[in-house]
Amino acid sequence: MNDKVETREPAPAEIVTPSVRRTSRIREGLPYPLGATWDGLGVNFALFSANATKVELCLFDAGGKRELERIELPEYTDEVWHGYLPDARPGTIYGFRVHGPYEPDAGHRFNPNKLLLDPYAKQIIGNLTWNPALFGYEIGSPDADLSFDKRDSAAFMPKCRVIEQAFTWGHERRPQTPWERTIIYEAHLRGFTMQHPAIPKDIRGTFSGLMHHESINYIKSLGVTAVELLPIHAFVDDSYLMEKDLRNYWGYNTISFFAPQPRYLATPFVNEVKEMVSHFHDAGIEVMLDVVYNHTAEGNELGPTLSFKGIDNESYYRLAPDKRYYINDTGTGNTVNLSHSRVLQMVNDSLRYWAQELHVDGFRFDLATILGREPHGFEEDGRFLDAVRQDPILSKVKLIAEPWDCGPGGYQVGRFSPGWAEWNDRYRDTVRAFWKGEDGKLPELASRLTASADLFNKRGRKPWASVNFVTAHDGFTLNDLVSYNDKHNEANGEDNKDGHDHNLSWNHGVEGPTNDPEIRTLRFRQMRNILATLLFSQGTPMLLAGDEFGRTQHGNNNAYAQDNEISWIDWEGVDEDGAELFEFTRRLIQLRQSLPLLRRGRFLSGVYNEELDVKDVTWLTPAGDEMMPEHWEDAHARCISILLDGRAQPTGIRRRGTDVTLLLILNAHHDVVKCKLPEVTGGKAWMCLVDTNKPELAFPTPFSFGKDYTVTGRSLLLFQVQPEDQPKFAKKRSA
Repeated sequence: MNDKVETREPAPAEIVTPSVRRTSRIREGLPYPLGATWDGLGVNFALFSANATKVELCLFDAGGKRELERIELPEYTDEVWHGYLPDARPGTIYGFRVHGPYEPDAGHRFNPNKLLLDPYAKQIIGNLTWNPALFGYEIGSPDADLSFDKRDSAAFMPKCRVIEQAFTWGHERRPQTPWERTIIYEAHLRGFTMQHPAIPKDIRGTFSGLMHHESINYIKSLGVTAVELLPIHAFVDDSYLMEKDLRNYWGYNTISFFAPQPRYLATPFVNEVKEMVSHFHDAGIEVMLDVVYNHTAEGNELGPTLSFKGIDNESYYRLAPDKRYYINDTGTGNTVNLSHSRVLQMVNDSLRYWAQELHVDGFRFDLATILGREPHGFEEDGRFLDAVRQDPILSKVKLIAEPWDCGPGGYQVGRFSPGWAEWNDRYRDTVRAFWKGEDGKLPELASRLTASADLFNKRGRKPWASVNFVTAHDGFTLNDLVSYNDKHNEANGEDNKDGHDHNLSWNHGVEGPTNDPEIRTLRFRQMRNILATLLFSQGTPMLLAGDEFGRTQHGNNNAYAQDNEISWIDWEGVDEDGAELFEFTRRLIQLRQSLPLLRRGRFLSGVYNEELDVKDVTWLTPAGDEMMPEHWEDAHARCISILLDGRAQPTGIRRRGTDVTLLLILNAHHDVVKCKLPEVTGGKAWMCLVDTNKPELAFPTPFSFGKDYTVTGRSLLLFQVQPEDQPKFAKKRSA
């Protein structure tokens, strides 16, 4: 180590401190619960740090501008510093200063000149102002992060606020939608309402805006059962973005796992979140959160000291063998150390807080492979995954993994433990490639349409474990997927080098918007094809907000920093074609919910059941023959029929089903293909429920068995068998 580098905490006389009063009455308090807890008489403060030598509680005025008092927490129990302040009340503004060794080479970065956020804070006030004082080392020093910065960071830091958690839920009930009926709607809380003309301007982009009746009525009318919100935990706007007049829009830069993002609050009260959840539940809609427990906003060894790094760096983060540096399996500079019992406790406490106290129905975990990593690699029964599975609260909410990260062996699709659902990017890529018209996609398409049994059919997992999606926040919108060959991310200020290049997109002849009627017709038919494929596939469908009417981001496939019109939903820009696409999507959702065969609770096998004399799924050629190996191996085949027999065993009980039999036809060929409609037991005709070439189809149209149906190029059809004892067509009776 360089002898000139100051590697330990300076003597107290060297620390720059404001002139503050020390008059509050402090008591010993308890080491639990962690954080700041109001009990009706005072506030208990408890902070975990295994390596600190002293912790000071800093109290501020109501605006968080002036430090009023600095109080040493008097007790240290089981690596928790704690004290009880009878003078404190809800609304008390506070932070911590933590003393200890400043030895980066040993993994310690204590610096009491830096005000730190409480990891368990339930509310954050104010904004982070980027300044060199936020860093524990002297920026520009030849010793880099081995140097020690003495400036006070309090003026540039947001602060913590003690809250009153009481809330009257009234008759609120969780919808508890079964997984088989779940349809997820991925939305950005801010972007959903920022341009909504019917929502008051002062609440747009907030929890109050999203719970406005215009928002909820729209989502309910679409028919989805759950809203999955991009991160709403308090996060930081990256300095490099703010220098480009941009800011973090998606929110994957968490600094507090218990507090909501301050700019999403229209009121001073965290209970605004509870009110939003209550309104969604009243409408029968579940609320799920995209959560980021894999890394924090503190970056690597050159990042700021905002919370965890200054509280106990060695405990909270995974460090390299040279403890000065961080393991970076996330690609963001650091990795949260879930192998540490107290860090694991923090994450589980956070999840329980949102599930129990705020009544959230489920979570989608960003880069979830990180959560299953142990020092030697990913384990599907790792500590966190095991802890969640055994938890009486968390084991009952919906858990969705993004099953990959940037580290070695990071791609783990299908390897999470029972009870988890997973984002299925294999589904996304296969469906995109098929409708683009690529060769040789039928075999894999068959697997993806049937809940990817090759990945998920093990350990008693069910088809819902595959979360099927074609678009998400990360990538092209559905409209852009059929309108652009290439990404157009110039607005991100990175010379269009960011974002994925392999999008499996196709512009159909013109890059971007066009008034060409033929191209527009084909693009909208392709959007209908993809939406119908998504909603008619086995598994759990996830729809990106705005895709139901053709929202565009103008070719930007990485709008993480576009908190503006690029990302915000343009409600007033929905044209007639978009309105028709919305109605079509709504009808697809209604069909999925009314036809049990589209959302089976068992994996389809395609194996003949001799006892019941039925096969659950049969794959047919356009000629109506069952697919043979040579058909599957035909790389040029782009049309297939899927016969779903309603008599197939629906549960583990050996008995025939009573569902209506369905026929699904997908034709990605550029030209028409004649498909023979097969004869099935117990029926007399096929009724066409959906033809993506005729979206205006308003009622089932019957077609006889054996008929050659002319399937339009690049289109999808859904037929329902007409039972023998049912009339061909019954018109609605007049009132």
